[in-house]
Amino acid sequence: MKKIIYILLVTLSFTSCTDVIDVDVPIAEPRLVIEASIDWEKNTIGNEQLIKLSLSTPYFDENNIPMVTGADVRVINENTNDVFIFDDQNDGTYSTNTFIPILNNTYRLEVIENGETYIAHETMTSVSDIDDIYQSTENGFDEDALEVNVQYTDVANIENFYLFKFQKVGDLLPDLIDMADEFTDGNQITMFYERLEDEDINQVEFAPGDVVDIHFYGISKQYHRFMQLLISQNESGGPFSATPVALKGNCTNPNNPDNYAFGYFRCSEVVIDSYTFQ
Repeated sequence: MKKIIYILLVTLSFTSCTDVIDVDVPIAEPRLVIEASIDWEKNTIGNEQLIKLSLSTPYFDENNIPMVTGADVRVINENTNDVFIFDDQNDGTYSTNTFIPILNNTYRLEVIENGETYIAHETMTSVSDIDDIYQSTENGFDEDALEVNVQYTDVANIENFYLFKFQKVGDLLPDLIDMADEFTDGNQITMFYERLEDEDINQVEFAPGDVVDIHFYGISKQYHRFMQLLISQNESGGPFSATPVALKGNCTNPNNPDNYAFGYFRCSEVVIDSYTFQ
């Protein structure tokens, strides 16, 4: 693939010319992408689950993401040996309505696609209850900006890791915040989320009437580390930032290790709520 980059040269006499430079952009072979988040909403059965399969595409490719059909997808509870088959919906999604989530049980994902077998392991991780959700202007970086506050109490004497997903209704993408209880074990913690005005991305502060969807996940230590790297790369910028690299998740290919899949197999208990600013 070749991309055309135009460099504008401005002289002291305010005349200009345009040089055209052909840049060869390397293209990697398509790789399987596995979106396998087994999310068990607290106080529900959790039997309905969905897994998505697609192929990676070049960065500059403007075509639709190619979805993968015809794969064999299953999840096995390694503690009970129960097998849950995810049926092909012929659109890149695979679903089941028989899944049984059990906290602290280990699950194994198996995906067979195009003659390759991909495997991942994860433990169903619990999450604390949300004690309270309220608004204020006291905890954020701008004392005049509205923020939503989420309070929860960490379970004592257990190493816990959490992930918050905040998304204003109407926004295309959420904001993610990872948490660990290394210095807050057993305490009540308040997590705040605010939006500062940013003309570059057309972002404005929260206003009365805005609605924020909140997802609060319990996650494993391994997934916490993965999300730390992902969030760090997403938020990096400037001339001194490290070069982003493709993150390797937990979806391995035992028979062909170099042909691993992108994505992560996660098993999380989650609390889902929303808040409307007054």
